[in-house]
Amino acid sequence: MRETDILRQWVKESDNIVFFGGAGVSTESGIPDFRSVDGLYNQKYDYPPETILSHTFFMNQPEEFFRFYKDKMLVLDAKPNEAHRKLAQLEQAGKVRAVITQNIDGLHQAAGSRKVLELHGSIHRNYCMKCHKAYPPEEILHSKGVPRCSCGGMIKPDVVLYEEGLDMDTLQSAADFIRKADILIIGGTSLAVYPAAGLIDYYRGNKLVLINKSATPMDSRADLLIQDSIGKVFSQLEA
Repeated sequence: MRETDILRQWVKESDNIVFFGGAGVSTESGIPDFRSVDGLYNQKYDYPPETILSHTFFMNQPEEFFRFYKDKMLVLDAKPNEAHRKLAQLEQAGKVRAVITQNIDGLHQAAGSRKVLELHGSIHRNYCMKCHKAYPPEEILHSKGVPRCSCGGMIKPDVVLYEEGLDMDTLQSAADFIRKADILIIGGTSLAVYPAAGLIDYYRGNKLVLINKSATPMDSRADLLIQDSIGKVFSQLEA
């Protein structure tokens, strides 16, 4: 029995599936992956992306931060792909309980998923650091230099930068969903970034599915390992 056939059967029999995804889910929508060969980490800038996307750099050199952020992170024209769409359909069918994502692009919501836990925030939420007024992403994109609020404060995207902690409520909720899940499907992530990667330790079931094009440190723990495109795999599932 092929791996995708096994997965299809498991999905058919379950009404308590949790999906945990990373950058690989969005690369098929044209959003660059940080760590792949042609990802952001291998392109040339005045500073490495890890430095630019840190809290310290954001506070000390906001002009350079926003130049990079608008150019590489603020992708507003991307469309959901087959994986996003199928997950939304599976949720609607009462099978998927939650989507936990490391992505900040909002494509799961755009596809129709309702229960989405965004571990690293979202480009679609931005707020003034002084008065906390909210701003849409278009305000950031079309601003000249550093985006400013009407009160004069600097506007910050609601994304988790290096040196910043994850939202504990979101992390706790993700852990709860994973702990109670019948099937945990992990897709499009290298499982290299903590504390997010540590969420796998909360899973108590025996249907841990790993879908990724390349090997991950957790492959040996998978009950079902599929090394393929996540969009291709999800296109073969039935909602």
